Amino acid sequence: MKYGLQMYSVRDVTDKDLAGALKKVAEMGYSYVEFAGFFGHEAAEVKAMLDEYGLVCSGTHSGWEAAYNDFDAAVAYHKTIGATRYIIPGADIGTKEKLDNFIEKTNELVPKFAAEGIKLGYHNHSHEFLPTAEGIIIHDELQARSKMDFEIDTFWAWNAGVDPIALVEKLRDRIEVVHLKDGIKGGEGKSVGLGDAPCKAVRNYCIENNILMVVESEGLHPTGLEEAKRCIDFLKICDADDGR
Repeated sequence: MKYGLQMYSVRDVTDKDLAGALKKVAEMGYSYVEFAGFFGHEAAEVKAMLDEYGLVCSGTHSGWEAAYNDFDAAVAYHKTIGATRYIIPGADIGTKEKLDNFIEKTNELVPKFAAEGIKLGYHNHSHEFLPTAEGIIIHDELQARSKMDFEIDTFWAWNAGVDPIALVEKLRDRIEVVHLKDGIKGGEGKSVGLGDAPCKAVRNYCIENNILMVVESEGLHPTGLEEAKRCIDFLKICDADDGR
């Protein structure tokens, strides 16, 4: 099995030593990475790091405004590093006015990105599944009115009381990748296998349906690299148990 890592998981290292973080992540057994910032590195530098350590970039977490304000630069960077997914990690869309503007602007970006071989997607937290002060369920609005794909963070969905597998099944034609994450109710993250979220069930569903899994572990307990290692070790045990 191949698993990816959201590099936010090792943010205590990446801002100081991105290359070193990528090297250690590859040595753990991760096959691809999803970036959360590049810390001043040029795209060619990042691509060289990926090539050196045998990693593939499955996508990035990047702000929508950056793409809207300088689309050509965003595309050029992503093409250089081999990223085919531009994933918005969240946005300030808590009012109807802001949400309407966001949907309008990102709907403009979707076909432009598609023409360049890149898919625009949105990554959720828990609040998008809960009513805003105006009574709006943000994720319902995005599902109905947005043209974007989705990267379902299965822990945050579960934390909001949503069945992550049922959600992914419902949106299957708009999902290529999920965040495989664990934690406990209330929002405290844990290494995969150490929380209460249905990580094994999500993993099995993704394997059966050919969905990429990007691990994210947010706790930095005691370090990001140690959390990332616990996650991949747990998943290797799961692989061995089912003969993969």
